[in-house]
Amino acid sequence: MASPQPSARADAPTVVKLGAHIGARIDGVRLGPHLDSATVATINDALLTHKVIFFRDQHNLDDALQLEFARLLGTPTLAHPTVLSRGTDVLPIDSRYDKANSWHTDVTFVDRIPKASLLRAVTLPEYGGTTTWASTEAAYDQLPEPLRHLVENLRAIHTNDYDYIRDYDESRAAAQNPAADTARQYRDEFVSDTYETEHPVVRVHPETGRKVLLLGHFVKRFVGLGNHESATLLALLQARVTRLENTIRWNWLPGDLAIWDNRATQHYAVSDYDDQYRKLSRVTLAGDVPVDVHGATSRVITGDASHYSDVVAPRRLTAVP
Repeated sequence: MASPQPSARADAPTVVKLGAHIGARIDGVRLGPHLDSATVATINDALLTHKVIFFRDQHNLDDALQLEFARLLGTPTLAHPTVLSRGTDVLPIDSRYDKANSWHTDVTFVDRIPKASLLRAVTLPEYGGTTTWASTEAAYDQLPEPLRHLVENLRAIHTNDYDYIRDYDESRAAAQNPAADTARQYRDEFVSDTYETEHPVVRVHPETGRKVLLLGHFVKRFVGLGNHESATLLALLQARVTRLENTIRWNWLPGDLAIWDNRATQHYAVSDYDDQYRKLSRVTLAGDVPVDVHGATSRVITGDASHYSDVVAPRRLTAVP
């Protein structure tokens, strides 16, 4: 009689690819601080490969366990550089304050751009409220050669005092929305300390060695270009990033958790759920200071983000061919 085969580990993850350029679902794992190093390595490898990964049915998690699980993947930051009134470790993504319905990479207005974010569904609307991610690696790879030469030698100024949030608040007030004062208070806290940082438009990913575009709604202008030229070029490049083929859209269910590589993605929270309440909990992992294709780092113009996070430089791997 054949010997019985050893049983599979209870937390052996299965990675299911969801799109050609971005997105995977990981099945067969119950997230938490108990995970072994092999499982954590599988999750991190999937994150680097697929840019955003999703887990269903993680009903065991609360804010504390989400934070402890996040520590297995990196070093948590403060919840936000400026918005700390709602928690210092876990940031509530709360529709009463901000719907973040604009394409962005998180916290690019500081020099130490986060490695990743972990977002967990807490309260969901009956309809709508999806989130979409885009691969900035795929966007770079698809650029024609003349545009590659341009962006590899271009730098941009990112700031937290940007036009989108101002216009958003004013539009809410103009509509006499009862939440306008709450949103305005949120914006006041968001810009309570002003940050400006000069980043390369193309950075080299510190773990994969791949080139990615570093853009999004925190971009104020490009160095050496005027406002009109900057807006025109930003629109052109953003259209490359957000091509539907480079995106994945996630329909949230209770118990869902998403992790995205903040160094290789942008995301957009779709505001299509009317006045229903939506809340998710976000933990952010510290990252490094971007380096361009010539070896030059980002440069702080205004603001010191050392209170927000350490600079955490991961082990550099051989560039993916």
